[in-house]
Amino acid sequence: MIKPAWLRKSAVKFSDTLGVRGVIRGASLNTVCKSARCPNMGECYAGGVATFMILGDRCSRNCGFCNVPQGPDKHYVDPLEPANVAKAAVELGLKHIVITSVTRDDLPDGGADHFSRTIGKCRELCKSATMEVLIPDFSGRERSIDTVIKAGPDVFNHNIETVPELYAKVRPSADYARSLRLLEKAGRSGEPMVVKSGLMLGLGETMDQVRRVMIDLKDAGCDVLTIGQYLQPSRNNLPVVEYVKPEIFNELAEAGEALGIRKVFAGPFIRSSYHAAQVFRSARV
Repeated sequence: MIKPAWLRKSAVKFSDTLGVRGVIRGASLNTVCKSARCPNMGECYAGGVATFMILGDRCSRNCGFCNVPQGPDKHYVDPLEPANVAKAAVELGLKHIVITSVTRDDLPDGGADHFSRTIGKCRELCKSATMEVLIPDFSGRERSIDTVIKAGPDVFNHNIETVPELYAKVRPSADYARSLRLLEKAGRSGEPMVVKSGLMLGLGETMDQVRRVMIDLKDAGCDVLTIGQYLQPSRNNLPVVEYVKPEIFNELAEAGEALGIRKVFAGPFIRSSYHAAQVFRSARV
């Protein structure tokens, strides 16, 4: 399927991205930007920002949309990673730090304590920076979810990804209701944080199905929703079923906010971490 004109991005000079690449490489860190082959990577790197991916570079799960390699990570968790993330954030001068991870079903807590320690180190070294985490579902472990909530992120993000009718194909190891419960737990925690989620379009969903998901997210206490176009990262991933027109994204943003979601950011290139600092500032009350 040929990409339409609205999915063509201006090229970024490789030399403009070397600063971020050097910091990441020097600290032996991973970014989801690179691992997931995000179409915004060049733009974000050139702008001096990146989304850190902790807990290794191998995922326990094999979601059909994701380019992060699947396989065992030898149960290894780098104890220096929290400090290295914080030091890299300082070197990059980040004012809003975004941290995500692979899914680690092999770990007793799914990696929640590692998230907590990474948040803590960033708070210690980057006192004025705001913190955003994009977490896996921790297999529904409530103690793990509580661990991350109590670490005090400014933004608590967990992506619902797609409509429930497509979970068996898109997220076979995940559970739609479990992800909603996770977001609801965060929304009702009483902590002063923005609860955020994200959706991909173009995998075969209907607009009625998307609207029902937005209702579910609103009822779960989601403050911010990002909606973007799914782009096949490799031949091994699910094919694109539809390239959704920009005006449809605009209509969904209006519909979501009319339902009561505080902010809906929708567009072909929107991703969970894209312009995350600006999204946070516009959503904060």
